[in-house]
Amino acid sequence: MIVEKQTSTVFNYIPCEQFNQLICGYGQTAVITGWTVRQSVAKHLTPEEFAVVGNLYSATRGISPLIRNLLKNPHVRFLVILNATKEDKNSGSCECLLDFFRQGFTKGKSDTGRECWVINSKIRGYIDIEIPDSILEKLRQSLQWEEAKSIAQAVNFVKSYASRSPVEPWGDPLDNFPKVEIRPTILPGYRYGHRIEGETIAETWVKILHRIKTIGTIRPSQYGQWQELIDLVAIVTKEPTDLYFPNPNYLPVEREFIGDYRSQMLDDAPIREGVKYTYGQRLRSWFGRDQIEQAIEKLVTEKDSSRAVMSLWDVQDYENNDSPPCLNHIWLRIVDDELSLTATFRSNDMFSAWVANAMGLRALQQYIQEKINHKTDYSLKIGPLITVSQSAHIYDDCWEYADRIIQTEYPKICSSRNFDDPSGSFVINIKDREIIVEHLTPGSGEVVNCYSGKIARSIYQQIAADCPSLQVEHAMYLGTELQKAEIALSSPQSLVYTQDRPLKVQN
Repeated sequence: MIVEKQTSTVFNYIPCEQFNQLICGYGQTAVITGWTVRQSVAKHLTPEEFAVVGNLYSATRGISPLIRNLLKNPHVRFLVILNATKEDKNSGSCECLLDFFRQGFTKGKSDTGRECWVINSKIRGYIDIEIPDSILEKLRQSLQWEEAKSIAQAVNFVKSYASRSPVEPWGDPLDNFPKVEIRPTILPGYRYGHRIEGETIAETWVKILHRIKTIGTIRPSQYGQWQELIDLVAIVTKEPTDLYFPNPNYLPVEREFIGDYRSQMLDDAPIREGVKYTYGQRLRSWFGRDQIEQAIEKLVTEKDSSRAVMSLWDVQDYENNDSPPCLNHIWLRIVDDELSLTATFRSNDMFSAWVANAMGLRALQQYIQEKINHKTDYSLKIGPLITVSQSAHIYDDCWEYADRIIQTEYPKICSSRNFDDPSGSFVINIKDREIIVEHLTPGSGEVVNCYSGKIARSIYQQIAADCPSLQVEHAMYLGTELQKAEIALSSPQSLVYTQDRPLKVQN
């Protein structure tokens, strides 16, 4: 929509995607800020100088919505792409967008096998196939673009474009392209309170994706739809010191990225305009104390202390922060010469962010363990890493990718799992015309309880009452074995029951 206002022409930017993630103005320049906070650019401009200011975090998921918005607003004739931060380099999103204008696109398939336009770039980037290639070519030829390497340079480009006389739109608004919507099938299950455990971050992540995609509730969020579980506890027990990356790597991060992310978790950082705080900055200096060193000293002097706490939430985040920290609280504990770390997230993107979060926290855990061992004679081992994700969610634009990983990786995890249950094991026999069940401790095999009776149901109800944390498959196995024992006991054929073997007729 074009409106004449005094002596200047005003263009109203009307997005069709990501409405609440954009700062809209009245000019003809779209500013793509990558990972730089969009407000840090917009505050140097007047609304008349720009059409829209918005972030671009992902090449595979972010470029197609961006292009749909540009097609809806053909009065946008200039594009400034701010490609300035370490995060921009790691994600490659701005570089891929630049390559769309520099090198074009070809027909291909996404990682999930869907037909799409693939941007001609070293960075994987997709555009919905429902948008005709002729329209995309028209857009490429109609926009003048510049790459900026700093906020100041981006602002200068925008002001330079704004100083020119208005340019006619390159066409009519286009927003009638169909969009494939994916609606997952959801099974019934608990909404609150979930526990998932794995040996490695990779294994635990696949289990998390499976749980959320199976029983997670679909809800609206400020960034679109997500599928969510509330209060999900994830426990990683044996992540190696050098971190495990599967081959081929199906994780959403590369080893090179984790090197930079480790620094963001451990190191203090100067405040830079447009760059969000880092977790390391919040831990090292935000509150005027180095909380990491405080926690180390607390555990050095009081090995059994439960007060080794670090907080990242600032009460001013309610009013003064458009993007407050997702990681809010870290707690450390030494038990049996193992150092565990528990981290609480108020909001956690489990597909795109949790793996990097967990690897960064593991690095922090290792750093603290090494510092304590250096200062004492404790000889601590690395214990489990635990994350508590109060909103554990997967955004709708990642549902397809999550499903693909679940389909390829979850069956492998199920087929290779062991059957060790921390609740112990059970030995079942028939003696003196009764079913006898001994409950043994894991490892040592000490008998801690004994159950007897003639009816399987009454026995498994007693076991369930005494052992509510039995693993699901173990509980189902017990039910099967107890039913076999009851059949043998009540059969007129004199059947012989032996645990883990088929029933047979007594000779």
